Amino acid sequence: MPAPEKVTDIHHAFASFFDDQRIFPYAYWLSRRLQEGHTCLDLSEKNEETANLNAATARKITTLVSDGSTVKPFVLEGNRLYFHRYYDYESQILSGIHRLLHAGQSSFAERCAALKKQSALIADLQSGVDDPSLPATELIDWQLITALQAVTGNFTICTGGPGTGKTTTVARILTLLYSIDPTLRITLTAPTGKAAVRMEESLKKTPLKLPDMVQQQLQKLTSSTLHRLLRKIPDSVRFRHDQENPLPYDVIIVDEASMIDAPLFARLLNAVPSDARLIMLGDNNQLASVEAGSVLGDICKAAGKLNSFTADQAEFLNGFISDKRCQLSSEYFNKNSSALNGRVLELQRSRRFTSAGGIGKLSRVLLQNDSAELKKIIAEGQTPEYVIDTTGDAQLFESFIAGYEAFIREPDIATALEKLNQLRVLVTVREGDLGLHAINKKIENFLKSRKLIRTGPEYYENRPVLVTRNNPLLELMNGDVGIVRMDSEKQLRVFFPDAEKGIRAVVPEQLTHVQTLWAM
Repeated sequence: MPAPEKVTDIHHAFASFFDDQRIFPYAYWLSRRLQEGHTCLDLSEKNEETANLNAATARKITTLVSDGSTVKPFVLEGNRLYFHRYYDYESQILSGIHRLLHAGQSSFAERCAALKKQSALIADLQSGVDDPSLPATELIDWQLITALQAVTGNFTICTGGPGTGKTTTVARILTLLYSIDPTLRITLTAPTGKAAVRMEESLKKTPLKLPDMVQQQLQKLTSSTLHRLLRKIPDSVRFRHDQENPLPYDVIIVDEASMIDAPLFARLLNAVPSDARLIMLGDNNQLASVEAGSVLGDICKAAGKLNSFTADQAEFLNGFISDKRCQLSSEYFNKNSSALNGRVLELQRSRRFTSAGGIGKLSRVLLQNDSAELKKIIAEGQTPEYVIDTTGDAQLFESFIAGYEAFIREPDIATALEKLNQLRVLVTVREGDLGLHAINKKIENFLKSRKLIRTGPEYYENRPVLVTRNNPLLELMNGDVGIVRMDSEKQLRVFFPDAEKGIRAVVPEQLTHVQTLWAM
């Protein structure tokens, strides 16, 4: 079988653990796939590496492989081979989503009636057509549609790219929910402290003109990380909130859902009461979570065509929209009886940039993998919105990197973190002259020459760091950003945004999976 013979290969060592050597190639490649972020090995997808693997042979290894009805190390369902633990996670996720969808249906009529009583407020919340030249799909007020759907159901996903208004959509959702029932218990959460704080602050500063009562309620909202919300038990993989001890909330709003892996999502669903609303926000085109299981992306794929509704759902929603240009046409109807109809919504219009040019055009070309158009964009070099540098231009580099001076000279740590997040150097590869390691070193040398930093030990003052692996014990998640500063006792600490305290300090020696963030 095509597997390395080196004993230093951790996947080889794992696969060799089993007495029945027939399982070796299956265990090896499943372990590899798990490290790559996949929860299973699809035996129907043939390539040179797994050409000799098939479901029929795996099924015969009955001492180690089951159909999921008994506990054995591996589970084979159809052509998909799982570790039993991840098969169990996916089963919990599927069961949890169906539970919430079914519970939402039982309250659907009552919630629709409550929304009809808020028709005047809903009219005030509509965006209206400010640019008739927009494509037809961008004329529809998807933020309002999503808000209405989130009120009527117990499970809603709101996805969309940067600037499409996911947080503004949440403000509309909360406006409707609080107007219907001001006593609702609502919480905000996210995988990282930074994301949790950002959502809370954005909602409290929303530019929408909302009723005074709603504004007052928004100021009371607090946020936390998912691990803190579920109350992780120290030195354990378990949480205090689960099926037996569900979360004490009526509405749970989760931001940055693309970062949630399968184990954490399973535990979240287990802790959500059946009569509560779970509303998830995220960009399904962002990179998946570092741990196995890209839950948000998988659910969006399972839904098929996003923004599809039953005829009855579309008729109900159109009843609130007076401008026929903004109503749902028959192209959004889905005759299939999918349980996710109207539950997975994609915001279509970016308020930061248009889809016709600049970043909007660049992102569309990248998502569509249009290499010919991408070459044209690279040849153009720059727009007012971005610069693409393929040669390592020294003057351009220095003028951009000088922007780091703002956060380095900022004495307030919370403000310094904000200023750091206003600037990003992105590279496309890790190695080579224009790779991550070389650019990080080049930036360090430039800032040293300006006497803005002094390198030496690994954790030097003002070093920005990026967490690259979830660390539940420290309540740090992949993607969290911090900076190294002296604390009040002149000890070096790494400071991260914190949803409750504003910032919090971590002893550098406690961090095991971080990288320097001058470039990423």
